[in-house]
Amino acid sequence: MQRVTLGRTGLTVARNGFGALPVQRVSKKEAVYLLQKAFYNGMDYFDTARWYTDSEEKLGAAFSYTRDKIVISTKTGAQDAEGFWKDLDASLQLLQTDYIDIYQFHNPAFCPKPGDGTGLYEAMEEAKKQGKIRHIGITNHRLAVAKEAVASGLYETLQFPFSYLAGGQELELVEMCKEKDMGFIAMKALAGGLITNSALAYAFMAQFGHVAPIWGIQKEKELDEFLSYQENPPILTAEMEKEMEKEKEELAGDFCRGCGYCLPCPAGIEINNCARMSLLLRRAPQEEYLGGEWQEKMKKIEGCLNCGKCKGKCPYGLDTPSLLKKNYEDYKTFL
Repeated sequence: MQRVTLGRTGLTVARNGFGALPVQRVSKKEAVYLLQKAFYNGMDYFDTARWYTDSEEKLGAAFSYTRDKIVISTKTGAQDAEGFWKDLDASLQLLQTDYIDIYQFHNPAFCPKPGDGTGLYEAMEEAKKQGKIRHIGITNHRLAVAKEAVASGLYETLQFPFSYLAGGQELELVEMCKEKDMGFIAMKALAGGLITNSALAYAFMAQFGHVAPIWGIQKEKELDEFLSYQENPPILTAEMEKEMEKEKEELAGDFCRGCGYCLPCPAGIEINNCARMSLLLRRAPQEEYLGGEWQEKMKKIEGCLNCGKCKGKCPYGLDTPSLLKKNYEDYKTFL
C-alpha cells in the first residue's frame, strides 16, 4: 500500500485519504458504514470541518473505539479567538476525542499570523500547548494566501485544490511545500466532480511522493474504486498523459470548481452546481441532471437578484451571475 508522510508533522498516512464533506448528505447509518469500511480496508486519514454540518458527528460515531489508529484533520472558520475556542470544543465533543491531529484554518481570506490582531494564531499555539491539537494547518483556495502561509513557516500542512487540471502556479506551490518540508493535502483531486476518470486522477497524484490526496466519498461504489487502487495502483502511461492533456484543453479557461464559498445565495440558487451545469451535462450521465429536481434548481436562476454577493465571495474571481445565465440557457437546449 502506498503511503505519504505529511511533511514535518511526521504523520504517515495511506495515499488514499477520505474527504468527509460528502457524508453529510447521507444518513448517519450509511456514513458510519462507509467510514468504517474505509478504515478496515486500509484508509487511515479522514478530513472534515466544523462547517460540514454533521460530518464530525458521524466520524465520532464511527471511530470512537479506534481513535488511536487513525489521523483526523478538521477545520475552523472562526474569525477571532473566541470563535476559535468555541469551534474547537465543539469539534472535540462531536468527534468523541480529546485531541485533533491536524487543526486547520478553513479558507481564511488572509494568512493568520502572531500579532495580526485576530488572536487566531495565538489560539492555535495555546491549543497545541494544551494538547488539544497536535499540528497546525491551513486550507485555502487563494494562491496568494497559500504561498504566504508556506513562506511564513508557521504551518505544518497546507490543504489546497490540486488535480491534473492544475497549472504552473499550483505545481510551483506543491514544490514550495516539498522544499519547506510542509505536508501538502490535495483537495478537489477530481475537480469537484468534473474529472470522471478516478484511475487517471490517482495515477497523476502518485507522481508526487509528498502529496496526500483526499477523495470526497459519498457512495460505496466510489469508496470501492479507491480501495482497489491501494493494492493495484494505476500507473501513468503515455496514453493516460494524452488523455490528461485533452481534458486540460477542454476545461481551459474560467469554470466553476464547485467549492461552494459563494453560498448561501439569497435567491436559493445552488450556485456551485448550477454555474457549471454545462460541463456536468457533457462529462457525466445526463439523466441525473435532466430530471424534475434539477429542472427546478436551474429554474431558480430566473430569480437571480444580481446582488453580486456570490461574485464577491468567489476565491477564483469568477463572474458567477454571468456563468449562471450562460449555463441556464445552455441547459434549456437539452430539455
